[in-house]
Amino acid sequence: MNHPVAIALSAFSERFLQAWCDAGQGFPRSGDLVGLSSDCVCSDDGYEVSWKPVARLPMGDLAGVEQGIELRLHEDITAFYGSQFSGDMTARFETVTGMIEFDLLQAFNLDDVQRLQENILGHLVTQRRLKLKPTVFIGAMDSEHQVIAVCNLTGNVVLETLGKSEREVLADDVASFLDALTPVVKVN
Repeated sequence: MNHPVAIALSAFSERFLQAWCDAGQGFPRSGDLVGLSSDCVCSDDGYEVSWKPVARLPMGDLAGVEQGIELRLHEDITAFYGSQFSGDMTARFETVTGMIEFDLLQAFNLDDVQRLQENILGHLVTQRRLKLKPTVFIGAMDSEHQVIAVCNLTGNVVLETLGKSEREVLADDVASFLDALTPVVKVN
């Protein structure tokens, strides 16, 4: 877990947990995760799951995606999705045009990794069909037409409008992007 992205993700996760604690909320909670098995689960009362990020040992990979589309993924993407199990974490990032808020996507368990790989593969196939540079999403915006993604060629983190070639570069790499995030506590 010495990869810079794994270290930065772990540091953001700690800041995220601290923000929940500082807000008097304890561990993060979600009603969407009820009944799911994961090393992340702290408690499940049938209505909400409280959870905390946990390191994946050994680190996971996205070999299914790479084999499915015959494309080697940027190592930052693999480190991002392979270093921990976690619920999605809401964050803010300051862009040149203002603050954006989004959910930093995570894999909750091995079944979630499989679903994630299928979604990434579908995204890459669509990009290939549209002759766009390949990206892999790491954040979901309120607008379903925009995502936070990592350019597979450069490693830049970008704000991407789906199906369009214009992309706003947010950070040179995933680690510096994660370091610049501010955790957001959202209680259901």
